[in-house]
Formats: sequence, structure tokens, C-alpha cells
Amino acid sequence: MVGLGTWLAMARPVRIEYAGAVYHVMARGNQGRPIFADDLDRKAWLDTLGQACAKTGWRIHAWVLMRNHYHLLVETPEANLVAGMKWLQGTYTQRYNSRHSVRGHLFQGRYKALVVDGAAGNYFGVVSTYIHLNPARAGLVKAGGDRLAGYRWSSYPWYLQSRRQRPEWLVTDRVLGNLGLRPGDWRGYEAYLEGRVLELGIRAGRKALEEEWKRIRRGWYLGGDGFRGRMLKLIQTALGEGRAASYTGAAKRAHGEAEAERLVGEGLAALGLDAGRLGERPKGLAEKQVLAWWLRGRTTMGRRWISERLGMGEESGVSRAVRKVQAGREGKLKRLKQRLLAEIGNQSPNAVAP
Repeated sequence: MVGLGTWLAMARPVRIEYAGAVYHVMARGNQGRPIFADDLDRKAWLDTLGQACAKTGWRIHAWVLMRNHYHLLVETPEANLVAGMKWLQGTYTQRYNSRHSVRGHLFQGRYKALVVDGAAGNYFGVVSTYIHLNPARAGLVKAGGDRLAGYRWSSYPWYLQSRRQRPEWLVTDRVLGNLGLRPGDWRGYEAYLEGRVLELGIRAGRKALEEEWKRIRRGWYLGGDGFRGRMLKLIQTALGEGRAASYTGAAKRAHGEAEAERLVGEGLAALGLDAGRLGERPKGLAEKQVLAWWLRGRTTMGRRWISERLGMGEESGVSRAVRKVQAGREGKLKRLKQRLLAEIGNQSPNAVAP
């Protein structure tokens, strides 16, 4: 039997890959330790990133190197984020360890990859601004005193240079266009970003920006409802191709909730319940008890989610319902259970502790 600690170490986030995907990638040093000891390390990382782009065809739209982590806004014309990141981080780790005569892991766990809607909305502008403002957020650039472009280890200073002075793998036009700027309008971009730095120096401005960035730091995708739906379908495919139990993370939880919502809809229809009036029906309604049993056995959702979704009150009501339906002693519960199985399917639910 695999222990919880071992399972957590084995579990990995679901990676959504498709041609033309855009990601905000972030990785930290192991146990929060630095991943760059000096500028030579930073130059080595940039050289390694350039080589990764040559191997994979990646297009980088923004990047920043901090002391113990880095950020990328990367577009993958081919579906190869996983292979490219494995090479990038593995190769840089080898080079870092060789230079400093050390051994072991350099990065902490698995990198975070937030999939971004690159075809609609202002998401390119939001993510690139978040990345480029990292030095100001960390206090390395003082609002009203220092210029953000003075921080060398970011793609922002390269935005202010001519195309000939930038590496081929850095693309600036999509970020500028997303912000309503013309290609090559570096003065407009400079005015925009330096203005955001000043906002960070004002309490109200910083609060507004931090609110805008919550989804970048905590979410698994950045886009509208339609984009979320498409990503959930890709997650379903990814889970079907591998062992679902070996995955973890917010994307998997979102898939689980979407699947649970689908089953709620099927169950309500099979038992003749009105979704809009579910909250008005008694907490201990027999139909709700059967639905709770149904969801508990066929989804990964917990008792709290089920109790809130079905309007059953305390979580303990879900546990009692599961036990009663499984026992099958009451005639109405037994009939409703048989009706639900006949309408939707007679597969035995997975064994779930009440």
C-alpha cells in the first residue's frame, strides 16, 4: 500500500497541451533557496532558455528572473510544454550544479503552468504586466524613484530595444497589441508599465492590481467561460489516457466539479426534481438522499460540496443519507435508487466511505 506522503510525491498536476497553447510558467528553488547565485547563472539560464526555444519552437512573450524563482509567458506552436520544460529545467540544473560543485534538486517540486487564453480578452496584457512588475512588487524597484527598466533580468528592457537587439525567440507584438499599442511602440509600453509601478506605490492602486492578479497566482487557467469549458474537455482526455489517481491540482478538482455538476443534472432529471427550486425542498427529502448517495459514489466531491449543492444542511446529513440508501431498508429510498439506476445506468458506484 502506498502511503499518503509517497502518493503526494508521486502525484502530479494535469498538464494541458495543444498546438498554439499559451502558459504562464513559474518555478521556485528547492525549499525556497536561490536558483541564481550571480549574474553568470542568470546568463546561463537565458542561454539555456534560448536553446530550449530552438529545440521546441517556443515563442516567449515575457520573462523575469528573481532570486529564487522565475516567470515565463510562453507560447507553444507545438504541443510540447512538458518535453520542453523537462529539458529546460533539467539542463539548467546540471549546468548550475556543475558550476557550483553541488548535487541534488535545484527546483522545488513541479513547475506551475497556468494555461492562458491567447485568442481573446486582455489576458496577454494582464500576465505580461504581472511578470514585468515582479521586481517592483518585491521592492527591488522603488515607486517614484527607480525606473523599472533599470532591472536587467527581465524581458521588459528588451521591449525598449529595436528588434535587431532582441533574441529571435522573444516576441513583443502580441503583448503590445493586447494593450492597444502598435507593434514597436516601446514608448507607449514604457509609459504604461512605469505608470503601473506608480500605482503599486499607492495603497489603493496596489490593492486593485493585486485583486486583478489573484487568478494568476491561485487559478489553473486564465480565460472566459468558453475557454474553461474547452480546457476541461482536454483535461478529461488527459485523465483518460493516464491513471487519474496519479494526478492532483486545481485543474483536476475543476474537472471533478464539472463532472459532478453533469451528474447532478442527470440525477435531477431522472428523479423529477426542479433544479431552480431545490433549495426550497426539505433537507432530508428522499430524492436528495438518493442523489447524495449517487454523487458520493461516482464523483470526487466531498460531503460539504454535496450538502451545499443539494441543500441538505449539515455535512453529516450526507453521511446519514449514504448509509440509509446503501442499507436499502426503506421502501421509498429503495424505489428511488432503482429508478435512478434504471434511468442513468446500473453500474455499481465506487466504494466511498460515508
